[in-house]
Amino acid sequence: MHHEALLSLGLLVIATKLAEGVFRRLRLNAIVAYVTAGLLLGPVLELSGIWSIDSSGHLELLLTLGVFIFFFLIGLDEIDISSFMATLRGHYFLTAILSVILSMGVSMLVTTDWVFDFGLSLNFTEAVALAGVLSMTSLGIVAKVLSDEGRLKEPLGLQIFTVVVIAELITLLLIGFSIGEHAHELSVTGILILLGKIAAFAVVSWILSSRVLPPVVSLLQRLIQVPQLSLGLLIGILFLMVYGAELMGLHGSLGALLFGAALSGLSYQARREIIPGLRSVAEGFFVPLFFASAGLHFSFSFVELNPWTMLALALVPLIGNFIGAFIGAYVARLTVPYAVASGLMGKGVAEIALLLVLWETGTIDEAVFSFLVLVMFCYILLMPPVITFAVSRASRKPDLPTSLDDIPSNVAGFTLDENMTVDAILDRSRTHPDPSLSVRDFTERWIVPHQHDYVVAEKGSLAGVVSLELLRYRPKGTWGHTPLNDVLRSDTPMAWPDEPVEDVLHRMSENGVSVIPIIERDSEKFLGSVTSNDIIELMTLEATGAH
Repeated sequence: MHHEALLSLGLLVIATKLAEGVFRRLRLNAIVAYVTAGLLLGPVLELSGIWSIDSSGHLELLLTLGVFIFFFLIGLDEIDISSFMATLRGHYFLTAILSVILSMGVSMLVTTDWVFDFGLSLNFTEAVALAGVLSMTSLGIVAKVLSDEGRLKEPLGLQIFTVVVIAELITLLLIGFSIGEHAHELSVTGILILLGKIAAFAVVSWILSSRVLPPVVSLLQRLIQVPQLSLGLLIGILFLMVYGAELMGLHGSLGALLFGAALSGLSYQARREIIPGLRSVAEGFFVPLFFASAGLHFSFSFVELNPWTMLALALVPLIGNFIGAFIGAYVARLTVPYAVASGLMGKGVAEIALLLVLWETGTIDEAVFSFLVLVMFCYILLMPPVITFAVSRASRKPDLPTSLDDIPSNVAGFTLDENMTVDAILDRSRTHPDPSLSVRDFTERWIVPHQHDYVVAEKGSLAGVVSLELLRYRPKGTWGHTPLNDVLRSDTPMAWPDEPVEDVLHRMSENGVSVIPIIERDSEKFLGSVTSNDIIELMTLEATGAH
């Protein structure tokens, strides 16, 4: 009946938000509050014989929508494909990939019957999916811990954050391989087809979000002037993208995740118009309902599980997480491997969401789902203090670097103040090479580590940008008599001093440059240049209180 669904819906919304207020005063995660509210209104009331919420029918549809919106927000806030690509040859990627492979390998010892049979009765792809959930890291928790402790912009905090960004994306894609219609087609051909589908879907999402959506919304706003038009269009397109993903054999949550990741490339101004409304709807309604559904589906039947199975599910993946991350950080020669490894133990939030997906698809049963939700509760409560202790102890080491110059620029963009403009980091006194300078003199006098592009100016006017990549195609014997003017790029992107730094970082990433000229908006007068290293250095200076 409709009135039963409305009663359940109203009680759930009120209970989740009130619980969030209480739990925040206790400095506990809001997700714990939502799940607890669902637990109290579902299994607890049902056991008491008073009343319980029926989550079928109309309410179930709303809870399903919450899944897609939650994963969309993860993609929007935590995933950046260009940053991921920028790290493929670096030691942060090596750390992340070793961590994921080793921790998933350890988790597979529990989810399969290769060594011991823990009675989970999963086929290989289901075992991969569950192992991925058990071995992943929640970036939201790690970022909050580092931010609360003032470590997010310090070199050690940036290292941990960067590795977690990469590891989370890898794990989410691996889990995506194992859910959906393709889950039982694990073969070389099947994996290649799936990779092609994901790549095609990501490209379509990126084109739609960065090239189609902004001008269409702007045009429609001028033509019909409907309030909240952009918000309505975004929500509608999100659900269409989910539908399209499921038609391709991908799970809808993976489609929402990739669409959110693609939308993260929107300009700051565009996101300022669209995202606040969506976030309000999500955080005030859909996301609380979604996590409350984990509590509604919770069952005390997990007490019938074998004690060794429960012990293995709770501890083995966590130990594997630490060992895998420690080995990865040690092999890649990152600073203080045990602190990096501890950072990758932040778990619980995204895992609960994925566990709910696995339960709904029949991968895990009610008892395993309920026990693992309880385990994730413990992770959410216990892991932040562990991370805090490890990072605080490591930060006291005297040999820690004071700055980093190898953090991908878009990863650094995650930690930027959204109101920071280019003018805040622009050094107007910086000198630039002259276009009459020979290539040989330029390479001997101007090249600095970790910078691949250089702005060239003549008497205070912009001449262009020279890229080291292009110089390799010039025979070294000609460098002495070849002026820079002959190897300049004149089609380089530019930026204005009043632009948000985040937008400029995206533009630099899209164009594959590490430096960008800054010009006045009206007069187009050349003011100077900003490099990706400038941004990272400013962040670390702010974190240590230096100015």
